[in-house]
Amino acid sequence: MAEIRGATFTHKLFHTRSFAWLWAVVRVWLGWQWLTAGWGKLFNPAWMETGAALRGYFTNALGGTAINYDWYRAFLNFLLEGGHYTWFAKLVVIGEVLVGLGLILGAFTGIAAFFGAFMNMAFMLAGTTSSNPVLFTVAILIMAAWKVAGWYGLDRWLLAEVGTPWQPGRTIARWLGRDTEAKAH
Repeated sequence: MAEIRGATFTHKLFHTRSFAWLWAVVRVWLGWQWLTAGWGKLFNPAWMETGAALRGYFTNALGGTAINYDWYRAFLNFLLEGGHYTWFAKLVVIGEVLVGLGLILGAFTGIAAFFGAFMNMAFMLAGTTSSNPVLFTVAILIMAAWKVAGWYGLDRWLLAEVGTPWQPGRTIARWLGRDTEAKAH
């Protein structure tokens, strides 16, 4: 079967280090958005102790007409009626901070961008637009550029050591007993 080639610019943008500097800027910007969103909640008792802030968010979302999917309305209602907002609020805050740190540091960039996009989608499903569509789109672009987005960050070393699900890095390969270099010596 013949290979279908993409545009040269797209290949350079997403698959080579030529634009790693651009992805570093975009990644740090997105990470800062997440870190500041979570940091403001981290020391707020309404988020980290009682979950009252998230309870209010759920109540407002459920009281309006912006939720278009019954399954999502049922999910939010389940969290609200079961009092799950107390622990779920902590999960939101810690998630925002970890996504922000992961993106800023360039550590597991593709995974951090995925979870950021996942949270953006959850906020949009609840009817909150604000900056979520822009942040979601930027996260999708970073996921597409995951191979180079963390080059100017910790991923340059992390991915070599840990690897990916389809190709273990050096440390994981040794741990799994697949280290061909060690067996050859």
